[in-house]
Amino acid sequence: MKVILLQDVKAQGKKGEMINVSDGYARNFLFPRKLAMEATTDALNAKKNADEAAERRARLEKENSMKLRDELPSKPVKIYAKAGTGGRLFGSVTTKEVSEELKKQYGIDIPKAKLVQDEAIKSFGTYEIKAKLAGEITATVTVQVFEAKV
Repeated sequence: MKVILLQDVKAQGKKGEMINVSDGYARNFLFPRKLAMEATTDALNAKKNADEAAERRARLEKENSMKLRDELPSKPVKIYAKAGTGGRLFGSVTTKEVSEELKKQYGIDIPKAKLVQDEAIKSFGTYEIKAKLAGEITATVTVQVFEAKV
């Protein structure tokens, strides 16, 4: 019997693959646990449509990431922070703050988990933070830290 796997099944295949299994294995193990469904023409068409939609989403996300990568260097993020003596900050500037300021200043939504900070920002100045966008695409976010007027 031909089935389409709905989840990864050890020693059988990965999610989305069409495999050939015995009737008993499909009826008694795969179907009750919702690990697979029978490979009917409707199921095959639905799988094909889902694959095409996923491919379209991935292509669109990649295009948006490429555009964002080209856009980001011309948009420095300005952050105002409280400081102590000697130009040192109270605490540090985190990726969460950078993400929030990007959204507030430019409307660009990059989750804090995708921002990679090599070292903690603990003083005023200009810093560069890497942003991991879709796939292998990375961009550089310029962060300018200024003293907040109290």
